Amino acid sequence: MEDRNLQFAPTRLARAISFSLALATAGMAIPASAQTPAPSPPQQEATSLDTVSVLGTRSQPRSAASSAAPIDILGGDEFRAQGATDALDQLRVLVPSFNVSTIPIDDAASLVRPANLRGLPPDNTLVLVNGKRFHRSAVITFLGHGLSDGAQGPDLSVFPSLALEQVEVLRDGAAAQYGSDAIAGVINFGLKQRREGGAAEVFAGQFYEGDGFTTQYSAQVGLPLTERGFATLTAEWRSADATSRSVQRDDAAEAAAAGYPGVPDPAQIWGSPKIKDDLKVIANLGISAESVDLYLFGNYARREVDGGFYYRTPTSRSGVYSNDGGQTLLVGDLTGVGGCPVIPLRDGGGALLPYAGVGAAVAALPSNCFTFLSVFPGGFTPRFGGELKDSSVVAGVKGTWGDWHWDASGTHGRNQVDFTIRNTVNASLGPNQPDGFFFSPGGNVQTETGFNLDVGRDFETAFTRGPLSLALGAEWRKEAFEIRAGDAASTGIGPLTEQGFALGSNGFNGFSPRTAGRFDRSNWAVYVDAEARFTERLLLAGALRYEDFDDFGDTTNGKLTARYDATDAFALRGAISTGFRAPTPGQANISQITTAFAGTGLVDIATLPPTNPIAALKGAQPLTPEESMNYSAGLVWNSGDWLVTIDGYRIEVDDRIALSSSFELSDAERAALVASGNPEAASLTSVTYFGNAFDTTTTGLDVVTSVETDHFGGTTTYSLAANWNRTRVNRFNPDFVDEARVYKIEESLPRTKGYLSVNHRRDVFHANLRLAYYGSWYEDHVDSAVIRVEDGGLPIYDGSAVIVDAEIGWTFASGLYLSLGAQNLLDKVPVDNPWGASVAGAAYPVHSPYGFNGGFYYARVGWTF
Repeated sequence: MEDRNLQFAPTRLARAISFSLALATAGMAIPASAQTPAPSPPQQEATSLDTVSVLGTRSQPRSAASSAAPIDILGGDEFRAQGATDALDQLRVLVPSFNVSTIPIDDAASLVRPANLRGLPPDNTLVLVNGKRFHRSAVITFLGHGLSDGAQGPDLSVFPSLALEQVEVLRDGAAAQYGSDAIAGVINFGLKQRREGGAAEVFAGQFYEGDGFTTQYSAQVGLPLTERGFATLTAEWRSADATSRSVQRDDAAEAAAAGYPGVPDPAQIWGSPKIKDDLKVIANLGISAESVDLYLFGNYARREVDGGFYYRTPTSRSGVYSNDGGQTLLVGDLTGVGGCPVIPLRDGGGALLPYAGVGAAVAALPSNCFTFLSVFPGGFTPRFGGELKDSSVVAGVKGTWGDWHWDASGTHGRNQVDFTIRNTVNASLGPNQPDGFFFSPGGNVQTETGFNLDVGRDFETAFTRGPLSLALGAEWRKEAFEIRAGDAASTGIGPLTEQGFALGSNGFNGFSPRTAGRFDRSNWAVYVDAEARFTERLLLAGALRYEDFDDFGDTTNGKLTARYDATDAFALRGAISTGFRAPTPGQANISQITTAFAGTGLVDIATLPPTNPIAALKGAQPLTPEESMNYSAGLVWNSGDWLVTIDGYRIEVDDRIALSSSFELSDAERAALVASGNPEAASLTSVTYFGNAFDTTTTGLDVVTSVETDHFGGTTTYSLAANWNRTRVNRFNPDFVDEARVYKIEESLPRTKGYLSVNHRRDVFHANLRLAYYGSWYEDHVDSAVIRVEDGGLPIYDGSAVIVDAEIGWTFASGLYLSLGAQNLLDKVPVDNPWGASVAGAAYPVHSPYGFNGGFYYARVGWTF
């Protein structure tokens, strides 16, 4: 790749910055009498979560310094003081043990990106909102770069940052306290509580290369809800243009050189997808009475995503253009008359024949003979995307009854994704394609409903130095996964199927009506927590949870936690716990055909339920829960000015659930599938399924420190956070998971990640500087299945990187504020992909932990009132 020059031409962003500066100038001219901000309401002060967390305990909330477990407490302003507008990327910047990549072409994973806390899959992290369980998304990650393959985690992109009072990240196993999924930890999104005032904000930014222009409009208002209540409403709308970091593929260049018309350049786009109409709305309501509080909160979100896909070369794509590796053209007989000639594509030496001769032969075909070269002579690149909708509601009442405090609530969440794919074909239909070559392959819906009752009180005892806090609870949950059938064109088995033409929408087959349906399960749980100081310096806590699922049985998990305050400034803490993650109804029942790159070309792979007879033939067994053991130990030093926490951990997970490697189907197996009522199997290359695949051990160390000073004539805060993390696969079935997959699980994330930030405030001015460090990481580009670079294959080891973020801004007494900044200020990108052109056209390794789009500059202007 050539050196990237920073060119700041007059763009929409430049105009937005000019407009922001004009508003800021106007704001400085507002009379002082109009600049006095409204006082905060008493209710907000009483429930502020600026410095304390409710995670990891059902006793009194605690700060990060006084907690018995490692907790990151991130203020909502920290999310907005950066160029990222997606909660996933905002967390990646702020939490060293949290990783997420761009995911440009990975089927449904490009719609809901998988994120990894402490090197574990996204469904190993539990997400809460205001302390209540948040539902998972309907997207199952079929292609997750090894580590996240088969995961079904929550969609964190539905939370607008303006709605957040703070976000708490519990970096410890907590399944005994919160139930399934909390193996890696817990993330709690705490919502703002306002009964007056509000805010409005405009954000605009784009990448240095002039693409990816992003606009975001946010607004919030606080309203009184009776004399003792509040209603806080927040809305956000965002759009983001697509990016491209692509080079021309060799096969596309070869076709263009041979005269094939209409070959796109670049033929395949690697970049961030286009985000359209990304709307997020959150409401948080509450009313306080003398001994009872009522609360109601929920969200609604929708967005459209449109991304790239793999290029279909006009000279070799199986099932569309050729079925013999590109030697001859695939020609179909539409009437059964016969007489369709063989049209060579390459000469005896393997060279591609000029299009002039091939095109003339196509033009001379009899009327009953058909080839897609007459429709897309330059090949085609499907566009894959979909519409996502997410909604939830939580209603509850809590209060006191004598010495007891209690909390009863009900929750309901729903996540729906409707897939779309266009600029592609159902090859088996021949020339009878849908209008605009647009297909609706169907979609998935995840719904979850739960009811929860917590009670607790403090008991004075003779053997504790203070009260014994006891909490009891019961919970019932039901979740369902629905598969919605695609339209007739996306699932159709056309008349050319028997002649070797691929059936279904090419790239992402529609969900068949036979596999569509709703699959659900319910479970109930009871639990107890106890916590007390046994000396002035020793705190002990325990939790026990019993949970019963109607599909695989019961499980019991426990946790013991201790904290010893050796001095007023120094403390030791540690925990040991067992955990589990239940297989989701989606993982147990999903059936889908997708297209993946298998090192040398595209293949169609069917994901089957483990109960499917063909999956069983390949070794599938009914799913069982993942089981874990978590160990952690750490120290805390809090001198008043300095706060330092160091925590080590070890997470052992047995029977991890993942997608299997693909198993090739023989001709006899394909024929048996078709004969047994599975006609779509006619074009399948291989199958895969979910299973309890392997055991892992993850060890790591978190270091977090901060100090506040009066440097540079104002208040300057220095913060350092770092994570070292390593995962080892202890046991795996080589018939289920190959060594290349194991290597990706162990090496695809940087072992070391951290940041040093400097936050300075003086009068109306503020400045932030963040240096983020990413250690070396491994890229297996488009699943080459080659483990080491020295093997002469395709993987890439990228070296360490330092990413610089910077922001300056002004906040005026009128409530007007302005920020200007750059994320990845020095325009750092991964090493050039040495196999980019020869494989799939990616300029850089596409799963870079810090992205591959380069520098992004932005402006933000807003007003609080």
